[in-house]
Amino acid sequence: MSNEYISRARALMAQMTLEEKVAQMMQIPYAMVGREEALRWAKLGAGSFLHVLGDDAREIQQAACSTRLGIPVIFGIDAVRGHALNDHATVFPTQLACACSWDRETAREMGRITAREVATDGLHWTFSPLLCLSRDPRWGRVNETFGEDPYLTGELAAAIIEGYQGDSLDDPESIIACAKHYFAYGEAVGARDACDSEITYRKAREVFLPPFKKAVDAGCASFMTAYGSIDGTPLTIDRKALHDILRGEMGFDGFVVTDWMNATSLVTQQFVAADPVEAARLAAEAGNDMIMSSPEFYESALRSIREGRLSESVIDEAVLHILTVKMRMELFAHPEKLGRPGCIGCAEHHEAALRAAQKSITLLRNDGVLPIADGVKTIAVIGGNADDIRAQYGDWTYFSHPLPNPEHEPIRPYTTIREGMEALAAARGIACVYSRGCSPIPTDADDLDAAVEAAKGADLIVYVVGDEVPQVGEGKDRADLALSGRQSELFARLRALGIPMTTVLCASKPLAMPEVEAASNAVVVAFNGGAHGGEAVAQALFGEINPQGRLPISFPHHSGQVPVYYNALPGWHKQVDKQKYCDLPETPLFAFGEGMGYAPFAYSDLSFDTDTLTARVTVKNTGSVEGVETVQVYFRDLVSSVMTPVKQLIAYKQVELAPGKAKTVEITLDRMDFSLVNRREERVVEPGEFLLMVGHSSRNEDLLTVKFALA
Repeated sequence: MSNEYISRARALMAQMTLEEKVAQMMQIPYAMVGREEALRWAKLGAGSFLHVLGDDAREIQQAACSTRLGIPVIFGIDAVRGHALNDHATVFPTQLACACSWDRETAREMGRITAREVATDGLHWTFSPLLCLSRDPRWGRVNETFGEDPYLTGELAAAIIEGYQGDSLDDPESIIACAKHYFAYGEAVGARDACDSEITYRKAREVFLPPFKKAVDAGCASFMTAYGSIDGTPLTIDRKALHDILRGEMGFDGFVVTDWMNATSLVTQQFVAADPVEAARLAAEAGNDMIMSSPEFYESALRSIREGRLSESVIDEAVLHILTVKMRMELFAHPEKLGRPGCIGCAEHHEAALRAAQKSITLLRNDGVLPIADGVKTIAVIGGNADDIRAQYGDWTYFSHPLPNPEHEPIRPYTTIREGMEALAAARGIACVYSRGCSPIPTDADDLDAAVEAAKGADLIVYVVGDEVPQVGEGKDRADLALSGRQSELFARLRALGIPMTTVLCASKPLAMPEVEAASNAVVVAFNGGAHGGEAVAQALFGEINPQGRLPISFPHHSGQVPVYYNALPGWHKQVDKQKYCDLPETPLFAFGEGMGYAPFAYSDLSFDTDTLTARVTVKNTGSVEGVETVQVYFRDLVSSVMTPVKQLIAYKQVELAPGKAKTVEITLDRMDFSLVNRREERVVEPGEFLLMVGHSSRNEDLLTVKFALA
């Protein structure tokens, strides 16, 4: 970071009173406090506000700039899949859906367009990306993650951060990214949101911290602390995490913000502080620079300093971090971001949202029923999620935040799965009938008889299953991952008709649906595809696009099988010739990295040069259409001082091949790709033998293997 920015920040701090400095650490939730209270905080010198849009934001900024020192505020917003809290903005697929693309450029474009729309609304900062790993799909926030793997998560996170922040924070179309939640929030015991993460620091360094290091290396200007705890210490007050590792080891030079009411929760939820004064001291000393939605922190911090419990130098360090970023943004010269007038929800941005949705479509099973053949005359589209834009969007849109607003009229343009299917069917002279049947949450509108009757005359059934917004997000962890409501019952009745059947998952997470896998002619995963998710599904089913998605997360057969992430440690006891569970397979229903298109690929001739650390493999398109293959590279350390995963993703490369064409794909690795974290919490490469595995998915049968040694 330039010394110029730091010098300017220090010069401003020299003019500030203690009260003004503590006020800079405050982030005020506009939607919760209301206009008058927000204006009072602006005049006190609050450093940031969240969830305030348009003219309300301009009024707050004007009040802040009219104070004695005129320090502008930073406006934060949960623009986590587009600027979707603005009901006219472009709604992109969720992070989980985006991760199905395995495409860095798709993530980067999502970030760039989101930044442009947020900036055009006059705002500065998004609370994205989320770098937690979703290794337990029962967790309510799985849809916000890039999946279960640290490598893939780090790659996509770095790309979207580059998109948000552009070449410079003072660019009119750039906004601040926020890497959250630091760290292991998704590893909470039993997938219980915000509970303790039962891990060690060695485990954290091995699995959960690497994506955050990539965020730091990408220049991410802010980090957000996690709700949870590690070994009983809330991460909000863990100085080792926030100071020693984040700043000392990783080299982070931005500012740290707590999550919602984290300082308050030290008293009311986690019971590690007796009162707000003690909580303020603990939060500040640990390394939190900005305090989100804990307004009592202001008076509590002042009291703690005046009583000699908290050093003013701690406050100075926090404020320096905040003001330095404001200087980097040139916020004093340009308090309001300009963006690109007229771009919010423009056609160009919707085209990008469609591209992202197309690349996210993941075909998992297909016995030849797809793409839809010319001989099909009638298609029955069944299921509430086939025509419910709220379910298709999922969490973190204007329907759900900053305050729940389920009655909000949906804003066009968008395309549901039903609408997408009807449009493409009509263009081909195919009849398309729709029946709601049932939704994930039972209502009086459920009518299974009507759905079965509608499907009887069809040549193909497209049955859309999944979950709904009330089942998704913070505080909505699930104990049961089976299809909810009467969806399984309707599936059985439709299947009994004997008509070819494609099942589409429109959901926020993997669901346990072995009956679907076993009995469907085709299975398609769409997750939450955003405004054009329905159009992308229809294009994939009709063969207008060749699905190229690969799963970023594993699917369980049953809730009791969780966790099923691919990179587990070895050692699970197994009796000879018997499965490890006595009542379920040990392998997942669908595996990390799995996916198919209409063009199968064959792998051959794997080699690995230990001098250059270059892997070479021949990939051939054995199908009749052009396709994109994601070549996945895994490794295993065969003997090591600590237990290491049975396989770990360390690289991937996407290759596009015409029918019948082959290509030798080269991927050069780094020695540290084969590292582990030892018992002293050191990342090292231990000499010995390794396996390199290259192929189509994380399943053993999809991988070619070569053994090699490192000295």
